[in-house]
Amino acid sequence: MTAPHASSESGVTLNNEAPIEIPTVPSGPEAVEESRQKRRLWTLGGVVGALGLVLFGLGWYWSYQCFSPSTYDVTEVALRETGLTDPKELLPGVKTTAVLIHNMDYLLTKPGGYLSNDVTPPGVLLDNMPNWEFGVVVASRDLATALRNQLSRAQSQSPEDRDLGIAEPYFYFETESWILPATESQYQKGIDLFRRYIRRLQQGQANFYARADNLTQYIDILAKRLGSYTQRLSASSKLHEEAPVMIRGQPSTAFTPLERTPWLEVDDHFYEARGYCWALLHIMRAIEKDFDEILRVKGADAPIHQIIRELEATQATILSPVVLNGSGFGVFANYSLTLATYIAHANAALIDLRALLSI
Repeated sequence: MTAPHASSESGVTLNNEAPIEIPTVPSGPEAVEESRQKRRLWTLGGVVGALGLVLFGLGWYWSYQCFSPSTYDVTEVALRETGLTDPKELLPGVKTTAVLIHNMDYLLTKPGGYLSNDVTPPGVLLDNMPNWEFGVVVASRDLATALRNQLSRAQSQSPEDRDLGIAEPYFYFETESWILPATESQYQKGIDLFRRYIRRLQQGQANFYARADNLTQYIDILAKRLGSYTQRLSASSKLHEEAPVMIRGQPSTAFTPLERTPWLEVDDHFYEARGYCWALLHIMRAIEKDFDEILRVKGADAPIHQIIRELEATQATILSPVVLNGSGFGVFANYSLTLATYIAHANAALIDLRALLSI
């Protein structure tokens, strides 16, 4: 019998069999450095992953108002702005002005603050909330202009209110300026001036005319704005593409054909319109109270209630993480067309309200 014998360092041989390789364990400085590099990579990956989760969570939290909007009581806001405790002491126009102030102030103080001019993550990566903010700004600009030019003036030749004349242009400042000056600073100046106007208004030192003709002029602005949003939202569907209107064999220049919205911009129009409707909902609630007497005299209670109901419907909670853009009677819904339907109903009620006020 032949005893097994050890082979060289590369392995062991039993009888005449092939040598068996024995794995060698790395050792020395090279092995230590390789282990350190692996730990560094794992640590870096963990930090990047944790940072990504934090940014995602912040972005979702800052955008939550887009998906599930919260509302507020316009009377409580007016009492807070004036420092009063009895709603019966509020003079006409105070609630409407207080809503304007609160809407703009909310843009600056909500979770994440004003995001449209952010240049750092996660704000710079978000687009739904900046579009929602722009809708609120547009609604606030419309009301600020109406306050300056119509609601605070007795007639066309009346001098404008000194605070409103200075405050209104601040709300028209560029929405995406982040420095020298920042958009927030300009909006805050406008808010401060409107706060000075509301104090003077409550003290009887400023004017607000809750008349039918003044409200009608503001409704004209709203009707055009809502009509535009209805068209832009309807353009999300291929079914709503329209050909030019032909008159005597020539395309009419009085009608612009509806071009389909690029699919990457569908959510931009949707959230802008949603933000506008959120701001307008509270404005109409305030107008319902400030113009209560004239609305009862004109028998216009029903249309303004319908306007408020339709605007409330535009603020329903969104269940999908993305804006669905189906068509016809397909499997998926079309959020834009649904929102356009509610806005069109509100616009129709606005036109009825304007007709009643004109009688």
